[in-house]
Amino acid sequence: MFPYTLLTTDIEDDRSREIVRTIENHRLVALVRDGQQSHRSIVRRPVAHAVAIFSLGAAGVVRRLDECVADDLGRTLAPTE
Repeated sequence: MFPYTLLTTDIEDDRSREIVRTIENHRLVALVRDGQQSHRSIVRRPVAHAVAIFSLGAAGVVRRLDECVADDLGRTLAPTE
């Protein structure tokens, strides 16, 4: 037999053992995650609402400024007679 033939079987065995270990690790991690209770943050939801309100307010201010700038720009570009 060629020595490479022996090496390929060893490499194949190593890879198969590694795959089995990886699958087992994933299974154990999934079990641990399923066993944990979900943590609902008391702070996260009110902070998200506050940020959303701030964002809506900022968008309204930007729209008003955009309208003012557009009006001013329209006046300066309008032909004067």
